[in-house]
Amino acid sequence: MRILAIDVGTGTPDIMIYDTEKELENSIKLVLPSPHLYISQQIKETENDIYFTGEIMGGGKIKKSILEHMEKGYKVVMEPLCARTIRDDIEQVKAIGIEIADESQDYSDFTKIDMADINITKLSKFLLGYDLEFDLDKIAIAVQDHGYNENMGDRDFRFEKIREKVSEPISPLEFGFIEDIPEYFTRMQAVRRQLKSEGIEEPALVMDTKFASIAGMCYDEVAEKLNSFIVIDIGNGHTTAASIENGKIQGVFEHHTSSLTGESLERYIRRLASGEITHEEVHEDFGHGAHVLNPITKIEKVIVSGPKRELIEKTNLDWHHAAPGGDVMMTGTVGLIKTIQER
Repeated sequence: MRILAIDVGTGTPDIMIYDTEKELENSIKLVLPSPHLYISQQIKETENDIYFTGEIMGGGKIKKSILEHMEKGYKVVMEPLCARTIRDDIEQVKAIGIEIADESQDYSDFTKIDMADINITKLSKFLLGYDLEFDLDKIAIAVQDHGYNENMGDRDFRFEKIREKVSEPISPLEFGFIEDIPEYFTRMQAVRRQLKSEGIEEPALVMDTKFASIAGMCYDEVAEKLNSFIVIDIGNGHTTAASIENGKIQGVFEHHTSSLTGESLERYIRRLASGEITHEEVHEDFGHGAHVLNPITKIEKVIVSGPKRELIEKTNLDWHHAAPGGDVMMTGTVGLIKTIQER
């Protein structure tokens, strides 16, 4: 079985094509600039009005680049679907000066930019250019999705859904959506639509980036020898940690990486392990929150990944940089692959 796994992060989409008849280490791997980065670059290089089409995707630097473009006197028009990349509430998109496309208007003179978190067609052409096979049996994609509820802020709604999922100890693999994706996960829904628009009919497994990474870290060769430990993904924007015992999540907290120091990170990790951490202490520190079912017996080790993982070195914890399949960049993709294989 050949599995394509794509973990779309803030800095990079990490891509792995795994053939189950070969070693994981011999998989095809790619690490590329994140889509919002090259779209932002397109905006900066355009000296014209811009018309955006396509899908909801990770916004990253796109909003900032659009605002700078409009400050130069150019118009920006977005189709309703991709406009939700900026804000799920279209009225808020209009409020910053972006126009929503009107079918009665002519935008033929505008420069068109297509938006999407993934582009399987482009990836296939790239690989075929190296005479590499692109026959796939399964596809798995990870994106970070806060979810959308018009009555609740993104930060609170995201963590509410995490708390609902971890209503009892569960395997990190349970965070993968194989069948229906809840409507409120708009970015995950967009991934499914994008794949269908490219002619891929079989629904892909879709998963949140943080829990794909947490799942992948559990398959690191050091982690596989442990029973009671912490896994933590220290990303460019968010840090997510889970306490693991008997192969299941016993507790979780999520914070903004820029708000953490070595001292505060160590405190949160120790309190997560002991079961003393509270949602209020993390939320009031402008993080997303915390949820604990059970303390774990002890911290045998902290397994860490993510582009900002060096922060763990400012703690007194016993840590290990996760490298499942021998690659620190592929924790998310390995998590996706293991989710498909196990489920």
